[in-house]
Amino acid sequence: MRGRYILCALGIMLPTVAWGQVTSKAKQDSIARADSIARADSIALVKQLEKELGQQAADTSGNAAAQGPRATGGYMNIGFVALTDAGWSTEADVGAIQVGDHDPHVNGFSIPNVELTLDGAVDPYFKGFSNIVYKLDKDGETGVELEEAYVLTTSLPANLQIKAGQFFTEFGRQNPQHPHAWAFVDEPLVLNRMFGPDGLRSQGLRVSWLLPTSFYAEAMLTVANATGGTTSSFRSPDSPEIHGGIINERPVERLSDMLFAPRLTASFDLTETQTIVLGASGAFGPNNSGPSAKTQVYGVDGYWKWKPAAAQAGFPFLSMQAEAMFRDYDAAQRFAEADPTVTLPQETLKDRGAYAQLLWGIKPRIVAGFRGEFASGDPAAFDSELRRDRTRFSPNFTWYPTEFSKFRVQYNLDDRKDIGTDHSLWFQFEFLLGAHAAHKF
Repeated sequence: MRGRYILCALGIMLPTVAWGQVTSKAKQDSIARADSIARADSIALVKQLEKELGQQAADTSGNAAAQGPRATGGYMNIGFVALTDAGWSTEADVGAIQVGDHDPHVNGFSIPNVELTLDGAVDPYFKGFSNIVYKLDKDGETGVELEEAYVLTTSLPANLQIKAGQFFTEFGRQNPQHPHAWAFVDEPLVLNRMFGPDGLRSQGLRVSWLLPTSFYAEAMLTVANATGGTTSSFRSPDSPEIHGGIINERPVERLSDMLFAPRLTASFDLTETQTIVLGASGAFGPNNSGPSAKTQVYGVDGYWKWKPAAAQAGFPFLSMQAEAMFRDYDAAQRFAEADPTVTLPQETLKDRGAYAQLLWGIKPRIVAGFRGEFASGDPAAFDSELRRDRTRFSPNFTWYPTEFSKFRVQYNLDDRKDIGTDHSLWFQFEFLLGAHAAHKF
């Protein structure tokens, strides 16, 4: 600030001296002497200013060095994305066939997902992420949930990375995805069957290792709590809907009472225009049908994409994604929840399901898709609606006016064993404000 005043003074003085040179010779000599003195004083002042500023910079540098590495954080991205669904189904109770938490809820209009996202650098060692979700239920009541909130390391050695907090478990391809990244209006049936209406997520720790191979390969292990409404196959409060018995309250006493979810994934370039990604996942943990009952879920997944070398803005393209899952739910001998005088036998409830979806990027921002899927379960002592055999076929069409909005229309043909078929037509509109992360390849 002091330097600014000095330079301003010089700027006013010098034009004045130049004007004075048109006066008399004596006056010119007088002014010249004054000019010389002023210039000398100005140079001395500038040198003094430089000295003071240099000392101040040195002090600042010294203090920073004493305090250690400076943080590189300080920025935060904010995003807001909203999905609105509209449509009609021949099934009046839409929730009976659209069981996902972010699926269309009713005939007419519904808002299944409005998401506020925050992410940014914490410091040189961590990034932070959070997702807060708002949604309207079938009665129009607003619900709020902390969907994800976690930190991610950025500077661990040996290609290691740690994620800690609450997050979607990295099981398969779609479970970790948020609804705005889905290629269809609703969640696949097999994910609903294995992980419940809101997917598998919990509080825990995930360690990943990028393997030192010539191709992309990554190994992950998640250790998380096995309790809560988003751990459907494990110690969920809604588990009686699966096994039919009274909940067995189990304290967490040892490491084996946690949920373990390993995953291995690898990617290969088949040709210059084709890429394939393969993965295998597992989820193992306790369930609350009995004091030592366990659940095991296994999954395999694949993704293939073709994109010509001359593609513009990513179009045209063809892609196929498929997942298959299997579950062994060890149900202990238990008292029936509906009638505690009835004892249900010890048994293993076996379920399975799969989906495959094909996307065709016809031209920039226009995509057509088709998905076929099924979910089924073996007969058991407790006949659960959640384990009914089902199939669904879904063609759809999506138009992206820009990367910040989309329109989608989708038809569903649902078939439920012993009930029959239903037809549904759904429309979806999405808009996005602010920053958003790149979607998963």
